[in-house]
Order: sequence, then structure tokens, then C-alpha cells
Amino acid sequence: MTEARRLKGHKATATCCIASRDRPGLVATSAEDGCVCWFDMRCKDVQFVMEVSNEPISSLCFNSGNENVIYVSTGKEVKCFDVHMLSENSWKPLESYNYNKEEINQQVTCNSKSSFLASADDGGEIKIIDIRQQCVFKTLRNGHTSICSSVQFIPWRPWEVITGGLDTKLITWDFSKGRPSKIVDLGLPDMSSASKAGQCFNPAFVHSIKVPDVDMLDKLGKICVVARGDGVIDVIDMESELASIRPKSSTKSRTGIHSASKCSLPAEGGVADEYGRKWFHLDYSIGGHTAAASCVAFSLFGERGKFLVSGGNDKLVKVWDCSRCLDPGQTGNNELLHLNINLSKKVNWLCTTPAESDNLVVCDTTKVVKVYTVS
Repeated sequence: MTEARRLKGHKATATCCIASRDRPGLVATSAEDGCVCWFDMRCKDVQFVMEVSNEPISSLCFNSGNENVIYVSTGKEVKCFDVHMLSENSWKPLESYNYNKEEINQQVTCNSKSSFLASADDGGEIKIIDIRQQCVFKTLRNGHTSICSSVQFIPWRPWEVITGGLDTKLITWDFSKGRPSKIVDLGLPDMSSASKAGQCFNPAFVHSIKVPDVDMLDKLGKICVVARGDGVIDVIDMESELASIRPKSSTKSRTGIHSASKCSLPAEGGVADEYGRKWFHLDYSIGGHTAAASCVAFSLFGERGKFLVSGGNDKLVKVWDCSRCLDPGQTGNNELLHLNINLSKKVNWLCTTPAESDNLVVCDTTKVVKVYTVS
């Protein structure tokens, strides 16, 4: 692999990056300096810098229906900007949402219809914001007992989100009702592959969740990918997991909370357990991370969703062949890992772009953002 391209513009550690789907090569990055830097991969230097906050920026996302609109989380606040309406040295937001009681974590996200925004915070709460009405639609609470680190809307279930936290719980919510519909504790011994020789012994904290975009569903199916604190990347068939919910008592049915039943698939699995659920572990035994996995993303380049990219505290970025993960019968485990990229620092965040080159963007614990080409 050729040497990484280096994007300079930040004055402190880079925290997040997002890439335009509509305009290949356009990338926005954020950092602890409170700035958002905009890069065009066709050009050498940063295009412009938005001075958003005096506090570190934890997360970025585009409005899914209009990429001129960007959401930026800093502290307990989410700010909304229209980049076409910005003037030099004037970074006044269109809107500002001050609904979270604790600091927002490394993910704010917009649903596919651009009608709702979700922000997860250190108190374990998730705010669902009605973008059109400019108000809180629902607060999701009493699910996580620790920091909620990640949230994703489920595109094929328009009233549901999935969240993960540092309590090792993965929770599916019906946000129209404001309550959990499924809780899985990845920290239970039978839910983990961490007992395998060589796997790190950190708790199975959920650091990042990724659900395929609508245009990837035909290829990937209705899956969820989870980056865990023990270095494991879980690939979960969500529909079979949700179908495993079986009412055991009227109390649990009313509360909508269902504890996880026993389920542990070997890395070479892909077969369903007794309840019909399908899980797949990408762990140390097949070339996975040896320290906490911090983030995951699907590839936007080439055949969208063909690759799954993960980054970790082991200073590695791993590119997995997602099609082979989902059809393990066609190949051996040693062919699941497509590419290994060695870094000098831990990975904070990464994203992919829909370009043929310069298509993997990595924020590590330095102020310089790295860009690689994956083919």
C-alpha cells in the first residue's frame, strides 16, 4: 500500500470524519480544537475551516436529504449549519439543540427521511429530535446504565433505533413509544467469544454500531455491525435476532424489555442458534483486533457495502470482505480479512468515500487526518 495522504488543518486531536455520498471526494473532519475542516480530495490544502465551538467536537453527520446541512455535536449541544449560507469568519448555526443533559458522544445521526436526529450522551440517554418541528420528539432512558456511546436509525424499521453503551448492552428501541423492544447484554459469558485464546480481556463495551444504508440492504441484508471493547467485531442478523423475542411473561411483554437468551456462534459460524438467530464474530482467531475496536464503517467505494472497515486501539485498520462474512460457506476464514493497515497511533474514527482512490479516511489520536486508497 502507498504511503498515506496527510490532511492538515486541525490544531488538536482529530475526533470524527464524514464523507459526502453525493460529491465524491468531499470530506469534513472535526477535532478537539472545536473546528470543522472541509477537504476536497482533488486539492492539496484544506478548503475552509469552521470555528464552531470552544469545546471539542465529538461528532458530525450530514442531513441525509440535503448534504449542504451538517450537524455538529459539541459538549451537550448539537448545532446545525447550512454550509451554503456561511460567510467567512461567520459560523452562525441555523439551529441549536440543547436537549441532552450530559455530554454527547461520538455519534449524532440523521434518519433516511431527514425527519429525525438522534444524539446519545454520557448519562445513557438518547434524544430523538424532530427536525421539522424543532423540538424533542422522545427521550429514550432507563435502558443503558452507563454511557450510551452509539446510536443508529434502522432504515427498514422507520420507528426504531439501535443503541450501544459502555454497560455492554445493545438495545433496540421503539422510539414512537419511547421504550426498549430488545436488550442484549454482550457482556454475558455465553454472548462473547473473548474466551478464545489470544482475545483481549477487556469488557465487551459497545464503542460503535453501524447499520447498512438503504441502498446496501439488497446485498448485505438487515444486519448490524458492532465494534466491541474486547476487540471483537460482531455481525448480527437483526431480523433473526428480533424474531427470537418470545414472550415469557405478561410483565416482560408490557415493558417491552427482553433479556438475551443464550447465543454464541463460532467465528466460522453463520448457522442459526436454537432460536433462529445468526451471529458472526470477527475476532483475534481470524486476524481481528487485539485491543478494543473503536469504530466500523461500510465501504462506499466500488460495490457499496462489499467491505467492512474497522479501526482499533491496536493501531490497526482492518478491511474485511463483508460478502464472504455473510456467506462463510464459500471460503475459509483466512480469506475474510482483505487488508491490514498499520498505523502509528490508535484509531479514533474512520469513514469511506465513494471514490476510486483516496477512499478511506482515518482520524487517529493526532491532529493530522490520514487518507488511504483501498482497492
